Amino acid sequence: MNSPNRPTSSFAPGPLILGAMILVAALTRVVPHPWNFSPVEAIALFGGAYFASRSLAIVVPLAAMLASDLILAFVHGGSYSSYFFGTSFWLVYACIALSTVLGFGLRGKVNGVRVLGYSLAGSVLFFLVTNFSAWIGSSMYPQNAAGLMAAYVAGIPFFQGTLLGTLFFSALLFGGFSLLRHRMPALRVQTV
Repeated sequence: MNSPNRPTSSFAPGPLILGAMILVAALTRVVPHPWNFSPVEAIALFGGAYFASRSLAIVVPLAAMLASDLILAFVHGGSYSSYFFGTSFWLVYACIALSTVLGFGLRGKVNGVRVLGYSLAGSVLFFLVTNFSAWIGSSMYPQNAAGLMAAYVAGIPFFQGTLLGTLFFSALLFGGFSLLRHRMPALRVQTV
């Protein structure tokens, strides 16, 4: 006989809620927004912090990003579709996976200061990786140290958008999930 205090099903809503939050955040990339003001790093950190399954923590943000990239390719056609066949695609997705692993350090230790620090670290990592990907094999920059430095210098104006987007979406995701946890007891465990 079931106790009145126990749920009658073993359905765990946590992974679905996390996945939905990450997908919705990723899809904000398809609406007009300032340059580089995106949820990329925030969704990776958020997934790493809260998915109990490390595999899901990595796969869900990557799948959400792929969904938004496919929509962007459909909307923008060939100019965006070529992205899928370049080095940048693989390096950006590797960066998302690395940022998710970085988010593992937040497990059980989420607070405003730590999320801020990890968001800053994730933004710097994204800046370093994406500007490296703009340089490597590029005809736009010489393939030497001076060319790499030129690629990083050219990326500086976009870093502000990356940082502000990461901070905004981290606050939205981590703060929103904190509010949900107060309302839904099933989400109160350290990771779901």
